[in-house]
Amino acid sequence: MTSPSATPPPARVQQVQQVQQVQQVQLTEEKETLLATLYGRAVDSRAKRPILGDTLAAETVRRLDYDFSRMRMGRGDAAGVALRARRLDAWTARFLARHEGATVVHLGCGLDSRVHRLAPGPGVRWFDVDHPEVIALRRELYPERAGYTTVPSSVTDPAWTTRIPSDRPTMIVAEGLLMYLTEEDGTALLRRLISHVPSGEPAFDAFSRFAIRAQRLNRVVVKAGARLHWGTDVAGIARLSPELEIVENISALEIPGIENLPTAYRLAARVSAKVPAVRDMARMYHCRF
Repeated sequence: MTSPSATPPPARVQQVQQVQQVQQVQLTEEKETLLATLYGRAVDSRAKRPILGDTLAAETVRRLDYDFSRMRMGRGDAAGVALRARRLDAWTARFLARHEGATVVHLGCGLDSRVHRLAPGPGVRWFDVDHPEVIALRRELYPERAGYTTVPSSVTDPAWTTRIPSDRPTMIVAEGLLMYLTEEDGTALLRRLISHVPSGEPAFDAFSRFAIRAQRLNRVVVKAGARLHWGTDVAGIARLSPELEIVENISALEIPGIENLPTAYRLAARVSAKVPAVRDMARMYHCRF
C-alpha cells in the first residue's frame, strides 16, 4: 500500500511559456464541468499555502473567455479539487519512478495540466484523451512536448485504443470522469485497456449509488446541465476484472492533506465522514493488474 504522506515531484508548470490571448469557450453539459475543476486548481494556486500549486491552471483561467465567478468556488471546494488532483499525481509519479519506459493514458483529460506538473522523462509516452472540441481547446492553450499525444475522441469509442502501445506498463488515470459514463460504457472502457496492455495501474475517482441518486445536490453538475450515471463501490470495482487488485481506496472526506484545511472545512469533513453513506459518496481508487 502506498504511503499517505508521499507527494509527487514539485510542479514545473511555471516554466511553461504561454502565448497571451483570450480563447472562446463553447462547452456544454458534462464537458463544461471540466471548467470547474480547472477553476478549483486555479483558486488553490492563489492561496497563501496552495495544496497543488498549479500556476498553469491560473494562467489558463485568465486566458479563457468564460465567467468563472458563476461557479462560486469557495476555499473548501478548491481544496477538495486540489487534494484529489494531488493524490492522482502522487500515484502517477510513483508509477513513473518505477517505469522509465511507460505509457500514461489520461482519460477525459479536460484542461488538466498533469503532464506539465509531472514533466515525465523522455522514455514516457503520454496520451491525453477527450472529446474533439476539448482537445482543440487544449491545443490552443498548452504547448506541445516530446512524447506527448492528444487524442480527440470520446473515451467510449473503442477505435482510439489502437493508438496506445500494447507492450508497455501503463498508468491509466481518470479524474472526474467515470461517474458521467454509464456502467456499461465505463466497465467496457476499463476492461478494454486492461486487456490491451501487459500490466498497469488504474487510478481514478468514483461515486457511490447514493451520490448518483443525490446528484441534484451537486451544484457543478446542475449548473452545467450534466447528468451522472455510474455509481459503484469497492466490490463493484473489484468485479471489473479478475486481474485487478485494489491497492488503496480512500474516501474524498479522508484524503491525505485534508487535516491541514482551515478549521471549518476540516470539522465539516470529519463530521460528514462519520455517516457511512456520506463518507462513501466519493472515493479514490488506486489499482494494479
